[in-house]
Amino acid sequence: MANDPWAGVPRSFVRRSWQQVLRRKGANLYPNVGNRNPYVNICTVRGAYIRLYAGESRGCESASFSHPGRSSATLSKLNPHIRGRKMAEENHETALSRREILAAGGALAAAGFLMAQDATSAENNPGVQAADRGSNIKISALKAFPTGAKCFIRIDTDQNVRGWGEVTGSDPNVAAALAESFFELLDRENPTRVEHLWQKLYRAHRDMRGGPLITHVIAAIDMALWDITGKHWGVPVYRLLGGPCRDKIRMYPTPKAHKAGTGGPHPLSGDPKDIKQLVSMVENARKMVGPDGCVMFDAHCAIPPATLIQFANAIEPFDILFLEEVAVPGNIDQFIRLKQQIRIPMATGERDRTIWEMLPYLTNRCIDILQPDVGHTGGISQVKKIATLAEAFFVPLAPHNTCSELGLTAGLHAAASVPFLLIHEGYLDGHIMPPGVARKNWEIDKDGYASLPQGPGLGVEMDEAAMAKVAADPRKKYKWPSAKYQDGSVRD
Repeated sequence: MANDPWAGVPRSFVRRSWQQVLRRKGANLYPNVGNRNPYVNICTVRGAYIRLYAGESRGCESASFSHPGRSSATLSKLNPHIRGRKMAEENHETALSRREILAAGGALAAAGFLMAQDATSAENNPGVQAADRGSNIKISALKAFPTGAKCFIRIDTDQNVRGWGEVTGSDPNVAAALAESFFELLDRENPTRVEHLWQKLYRAHRDMRGGPLITHVIAAIDMALWDITGKHWGVPVYRLLGGPCRDKIRMYPTPKAHKAGTGGPHPLSGDPKDIKQLVSMVENARKMVGPDGCVMFDAHCAIPPATLIQFANAIEPFDILFLEEVAVPGNIDQFIRLKQQIRIPMATGERDRTIWEMLPYLTNRCIDILQPDVGHTGGISQVKKIATLAEAFFVPLAPHNTCSELGLTAGLHAAASVPFLLIHEGYLDGHIMPPGVARKNWEIDKDGYASLPQGPGLGVEMDEAAMAKVAADPRKKYKWPSAKYQDGSVRD
């Protein structure tokens, strides 16, 4: 046949191609010992079908390809333990000829043809080559870098592709020890299996599952794995998350968006003087950004409900985008009560982790905006899942972020791929991490929008020498907060 597309294709590849067709049909369709029928027909298309025969041992023994009016040929001997397992590679040749495959027609032949075509063009197809490399890349090392109040982690691979992540909201020295302990679960794993490795870390110890420290460290590892995967494929991370849903991302704080907050001692009661002081903060923020700018207020979970309700009523004329952290997580009834009495949109989520802690806000319909933090909630993987949950309830995201440029960029990759996004937090004034430690490749325009970060991977360059300099500075050393009210009692 002059135009035979199978010309030059090894018989062994033909066999593997049809095995893939069989595998996609599911192990439950395979015949087994003791079945009423000794064989099962699958993939019937235009009269063509594959017949699987039960063997003496558990699973499928052999298969044949048939078409009405044409000869059948044994395909190959399959792994006796085929149910739920990868088919074994056999060294013998299939008796199925290329001419018979082409004559069979239908979708089965088309599927085999496409597989063969991919094989013949692999030498000139970078995508195929990358896929092949991706099946072999392995994690070779994990190193933690406590740096000021943050902890950066670097994951190395045997193909010299490195990924970076950031632990925030935890003692960096404790986080470093835990991150390096996790290497035991990551060693020699394929870093592009991001979801699999997230589950492996999160479920590793059922008595230690979840919580701030473990989830924050997993978040950093998740960032690093996405960074490696993007670099490996040569694309920005948001391309791996479904592509961008927008061309730019609205940010705060900027000249166009400002968040006021309870920076000083928080009121313990409904003292009119305290409420007036809080209202003045909002009034000043509105003057700062003008009538068309965005004003938000962060209550830091520290204003008692009765006082918060009075305060919210007083600031309604200032057109607040949202009221943040209205109550401490854990008491859903408190959020329900506030939702019933406050008309300003309420936002929360920075202190909550994973989809399981976010879900009650949605099912109880007691929050208007979710604020997952990529460094708190479990990384890029969890932000993406939370966004999907929130979308089903028509709740937009306004992600919280107090990371360096590394963790902030990770958050922007997730935000770029989220269809229902309101605004994103991010600080670039150097108070979180000195300039030069993490170098990003995106900018914020005059209107307060960030350009999409470019890759490959996260697209952030880390300077280990600059990190070491910060780590050696005693002024940058992490210190546990010890805030008090005027009367000496502890405050948030």
